[in-house]
Amino acid sequence: MGMLVEEAMQNAMHALKEKDYELAKKTIEEDTKINQLELEIQDKLTILIATEQPVARDLRHIVTSLKVVTQLERMGDHAVHIAKSAFRLKNEEYIKPLIDLPKMSEIGVQMLNEVLTAFVECDDTRARQIAEMDDQIDNLNDQVWRELITYMMEDTSLIRQATSLLFVCRWLERFGDHITNISEWIVYDATGTHTELNL
Repeated sequence: MGMLVEEAMQNAMHALKEKDYELAKKTIEEDTKINQLELEIQDKLTILIATEQPVARDLRHIVTSLKVVTQLERMGDHAVHIAKSAFRLKNEEYIKPLIDLPKMSEIGVQMLNEVLTAFVECDDTRARQIAEMDDQIDNLNDQVWRELITYMMEDTSLIRQATSLLFVCRWLERFGDHITNISEWIVYDATGTHTELNL
């Protein structure tokens, strides 16, 4: 499921940057696979709880798994939103070359890849380190917002496109937030303690 979310975000951003509308369409259509996996995993975990009656560490791991799949499903939705933005902007020349948004996406995909490994290995130290990487996405988010607001103030004809790109920026920022949430659940899984990371 995590690999499908990684692929979805990579494809959505490529579709936006390169105006690849077939890839955007594919990204939107394949979100059903992510949604289906969420339901299947939740069903399997529910059956485990009902039949095995896990306690302590095992129960924490099942609870964490339930939380992780919910975060992943939402991340897939953000990729779909970005793919839909590619359709909305298909007939427009971009205000400027897309550089920072793809960079945000790259960092997010890297974080996702690493947090999935941390989850499998129940590595709470690594999870804490990954959560700190979200600062990079947040900083780029602030930078992009400042730039796009400036464009809109200087030329009102750019408001529609700039607003669409601001939404893309927001979805990428939320993508990173979900990874931080996963990191927090990994810490809980490993230690039994709820911790807020990257405040």
